[in-house]
Amino acid sequence: MTEKRAFSSRLLSCLIAISMFFLILSCSLLFRIGDNSLVPTSIYNLIVADHVSVDPIDPINPIGPKASSCDPNQDVLKVFMYDLPPEFHFGLLGWTGGAWPNVGNVSEIPRYPGGLNLQHSIEYWLTLDLLASVTVTPNVVRSCTAVLVHNSSQADVIFVPFFSSLSYNRHSKVDGAETKSANDVLQERLVEYLNGRDEWKRFGGKDHLILAHHPNSMLIARWKLGLAMFVLADFGRYDKQIANIDKDVIAPYKHVVRTVDVNKSPSFDERLTLVYFQGAIYRKDGGVIRQELFYLLKAEKDVHFTFGSAGGGGIHKASAGMSGSKFCLNIAGDTPSSNRLFDAIVSHCVPVIISDEIELPYEDILDYSKFSIFVPASDACKKGYLMKLLRGITKEKWTEMWENLKKVAPHFEYQFPSKPGDAVDMIWKMVSRKVKPLHYKAQRKNSFKTSLQFLNSR
Repeated sequence: MTEKRAFSSRLLSCLIAISMFFLILSCSLLFRIGDNSLVPTSIYNLIVADHVSVDPIDPINPIGPKASSCDPNQDVLKVFMYDLPPEFHFGLLGWTGGAWPNVGNVSEIPRYPGGLNLQHSIEYWLTLDLLASVTVTPNVVRSCTAVLVHNSSQADVIFVPFFSSLSYNRHSKVDGAETKSANDVLQERLVEYLNGRDEWKRFGGKDHLILAHHPNSMLIARWKLGLAMFVLADFGRYDKQIANIDKDVIAPYKHVVRTVDVNKSPSFDERLTLVYFQGAIYRKDGGVIRQELFYLLKAEKDVHFTFGSAGGGGIHKASAGMSGSKFCLNIAGDTPSSNRLFDAIVSHCVPVIISDEIELPYEDILDYSKFSIFVPASDACKKGYLMKLLRGITKEKWTEMWENLKKVAPHFEYQFPSKPGDAVDMIWKMVSRKVKPLHYKAQRKNSFKTSLQFLNSR
């Protein structure tokens, strides 16, 4: 009887010790997931959703740390990047100088094609940023939100450096006697490569980051790699099982118009055009609304609504037109999103978003209603509705939104080196918010498994 009591006492002590271990582990993980360091430092309280807090900005050093490389031991997003051949990334830009360019010398970095190609160049900027995180040079100063690690077991996320948008833009057509395009071949090779990696098998690819910002990129591979985390422009051409807001990240387009200097931004009275739209008018799918609005608004006073393209100085004209207008229309096209929204933001032209299915970048952090106007498509197509709405917005209300636009515009800038709060930095923070719960669940599952093994061994 005494032996039974002693055994029961030891068993009870063991269970209490294990329970305390799980309690401490759970608290630690929850604190890490809720870490406010994931929130960009340059978002003002006026713009940030009420439930999100921010870190302070260093007024003396607003562009970030002086260190030329990042410390992987800091509380940053640890990223392992596959060493894919150059033909998957910088080789698509004509790079022949080795596996990876030396990002410490900016003159050696291949340039991304200009014009409308730039709007889907997200893969280029994120890859450069990762390479810079381990480059010790005084010429590169960047934000340290994400850091490259060389051991995949230490990584929070596995980065796939495939320039899929560039591959689509340049190599999606079948040449000569070929039966498949070079873009299709690269996708098939990528799927085969990933399926053979232990890193992919560990979580079935759920901790992998794949960039497919162009809506038509990865058309073959997306179905076979659908468990991975995608960085997309929107969900317009994706099945919900393949892409959804629970696992994927919406990234802004890279704007193609010039950024208006915050100190030289035209005010309400200096912007002589009330409403501005210039772009393709006749679109398919949800974009048919552009045609309806064109016929409703083309004769209205103070409205610029015309066809336009990037060629023939179209980008320069759009820059001048948006910076001289009070409201810029962002109307759904072939897909729910378009680059026009981000052109409007950096022009400090209040966006009027007419796209019912749109998903917006950083939407769980930024309150778009503070600097944008949302109009349901059904209302916008009612005769007189849109003009009455916009003409009824007072100078004071418009100025408030204009001031907010000037504050958030830096969050939509892609640049190298990256800076705290810019688009590159914001995307890494969004990735971190998505991937950390995955590791929490995996670690919790592993802890229970370890606990059972411990009990069974006694």
